[in-house]
Amino acid sequence: MTLLPHNKPALGIEEEQAATKVIRSAWLAQGIEVESFENEFCEFIGLPYGHAVCVSSGTAALYLSLWSLNAQNKKIAFPVYTCSSLRHAVAMVGGIEVLIDVKEGTPNMDLDTLKRSEADIAIIPHMFGFPNDLSGIVGIDVIEDCAQALGAKVNGMYVGLHGRIGIYSFYATKLITTGGQGGMVISKDKSLIDSIRDYREFDCRKDANKRFNFQMTDLQGAIGRIQLRKLPGFLQRRHEIFGAYLNAGLPLMDIVNENSHPIRYRAVLITKYPQQIIKSLLNNKIKSIIPIEDWELLDKSELFPNALNLTKCTVSLPIYPLLSDYEVNKIISTVLN
Repeated sequence: MTLLPHNKPALGIEEEQAATKVIRSAWLAQGIEVESFENEFCEFIGLPYGHAVCVSSGTAALYLSLWSLNAQNKKIAFPVYTCSSLRHAVAMVGGIEVLIDVKEGTPNMDLDTLKRSEADIAIIPHMFGFPNDLSGIVGIDVIEDCAQALGAKVNGMYVGLHGRIGIYSFYATKLITTGGQGGMVISKDKSLIDSIRDYREFDCRKDANKRFNFQMTDLQGAIGRIQLRKLPGFLQRRHEIFGAYLNAGLPLMDIVNENSHPIRYRAVLITKYPQQIIKSLLNNKIKSIIPIEDWELLDKSELFPNALNLTKCTVSLPIYPLLSDYEVNKIISTVLN
């Protein structure tokens, strides 16, 4: 029996046909497919056309968002419990790090600590699909990192629309993919998007302004368009699997708030015995992981006890649209036994 992976992209015949159409068109670089993907993303989120720009990766989206906010030499807050892309983007733009712990028992940044900080800009990830309520943040430019939360809502509005800028990743293991890499930046402030679009259009320009090739290809854009159409079904299947885990009595991390609507990017088990569970699942040909290990924290000192504690009591179970009911039940029985 082959190993059941922790994550797996949900690609099918429709994506194959879309990619084949682009290949046969002989236009592979950024073009009409990317523009159409941007417009369709605006329709999904609820923004006018022109308020979204595709880029080469989620990290590029972070960097360009910071750049558009003139982040050089500014204090930029972000959580220690997140991927290293945030740190890389802050370093690339020349910002000053302000590291913040997560709220106890959750994977999200402690917003009360953020409010007491002297940050000029904050990158706030909606971790594992749990959306943050940003309504109390004043005087700080917020970049919403929605890489794990496309489709989540707060107060009836999609994440990505609550701050100055929203960014998305279309990496292979994200909620949708554009073929392995890709990113998107959105904003209600079109001037920010226009400046990022200008930065992306690096070639054959008459002026000597600073720019770089952060373009997405039409091959990626075509795949992204199909994936976006499938997103509601993807989210529904994730919801069903998460519900099956809960109904079976698995102690999953869940943040319940009447004002928020999470999506199920991760199914994170809370346990005193993470390594034993990971080993037991692996013995049954099921891959699970610690979502963020202690060595992956951006700082693991005693200044950030909540983040450090999460690395010691969490296991991420498989939860993706291609999981069958049989596989879900096998995961449940293995954990319970």
